[in-house]
Amino acid sequence: MDGAELGTMGMLLALLAAALLAPLLGDRLARWVLVPSVVLEIGFGIVLGPSVLGLVEENETITLLADLGLALLMFMAGYEIDFRRIKGRPLNRALLAWACSVALGLGLGWAAFGASQTALIVGLALTTTALGTVLPILRDSGALGGAFGTRFLASGSVGEFGPIVLIALLLSGYRPWQGTLLLAVFFALAGACAWAATRPRSEWWARLIRATLGSSAQVAVRLCMVVIVALVWLASALQLDALLGSFAAGVVIKLMITINHGEEAEQVEAKMDAIGFGFLIPVFFVITGVRFDLASLLAQPLLLLLLPVLLAAFLLVRGGPEYVFSRGDVPDDQRPALVLFSATALPLLTVLTTIGTRDGALDGAHAAAIVAAGMLSVLILPQAGGALLRRATGAGPADPATRRREEEEEEDY
Repeated sequence: MDGAELGTMGMLLALLAAALLAPLLGDRLARWVLVPSVVLEIGFGIVLGPSVLGLVEENETITLLADLGLALLMFMAGYEIDFRRIKGRPLNRALLAWACSVALGLGLGWAAFGASQTALIVGLALTTTALGTVLPILRDSGALGGAFGTRFLASGSVGEFGPIVLIALLLSGYRPWQGTLLLAVFFALAGACAWAATRPRSEWWARLIRATLGSSAQVAVRLCMVVIVALVWLASALQLDALLGSFAAGVVIKLMITINHGEEAEQVEAKMDAIGFGFLIPVFFVITGVRFDLASLLAQPLLLLLLPVLLAAFLLVRGGPEYVFSRGDVPDDQRPALVLFSATALPLLTVLTTIGTRDGALDGAHAAAIVAAGMLSVLILPQAGGALLRRATGAGPADPATRRREEEEEEDY
């Protein structure tokens, strides 16, 4: 049986089953090793996709759901940014570190591939930080508080937003001055939305937001979805990357909710978490696995040697400058953990490799190698970073699964 025989609803059922099984399997594996759900979701996607079973194949409906999942992931990343917290020195130092990462990444790309679009794609891939992927890990472990959390939020925000801007400028198909002009138009319109979002709301509107949080109307959630789709549509209409719109939507909604509806902010965030992490975002990661060209990668075994090289490049290009420019922002014994978290990359790698394969700058095998390196970074770096951070702070286990495992071991003893 293949995807055509299953039909769209059958394939969606397989995707949702994979999304459900990922945290369940992760919980069972936690007794021996911590594996993020995102890695298991991509792994299940590889099994379900053409590379193994061939039960799921993309069609317009499946692609739309995956695109919405990526938009929600970027929305949540934008929503997590607290400009009041990261403004000043943390943000300035994060910008300096990222600028150095861009110089290093593009330099390595040009050294390896010459002045080409391939070099540009590889170079930008080395400058990203998987803020949307790492934040739930840090939030669940309670590591977002304090100086470390502030510095990582600044670093992750720049490492997520900066590459999106460069993708819009350099890979949109426009000449640089045209791309810059359209980007300025987008920022002006998004800024107008942000300004409007911070204006005082009428008592009628505030009452409606409060009254419908527990009803079928859900005005706040519907408003969030309208803003996301509107800004994604605006970015797409300007032929900029749609991720720019969803990231900006997160910033706009965060400003509106925290300034005008502070008492309801936690409830709204919980509901958007449920839509995103409960449905659409896992679908995106499973589809990432479905798209993974395992056959091409295995057909060129030497490319497997590229995985540790790329992982080292993530640490050098993205983590190295963070280590240098975080001096004085976080305690010295926490800076290695910041390097590891900042060097974690994945969602934007899928975007960059999709652009590269579409434009002929990357073949399927090299695109798969880059995504596989990103999967390794998600699997290894946050775990190692969490261990270093707990050692530095003297904190307890990273998450409930780990605490439960230790409690079970104590009971067995």
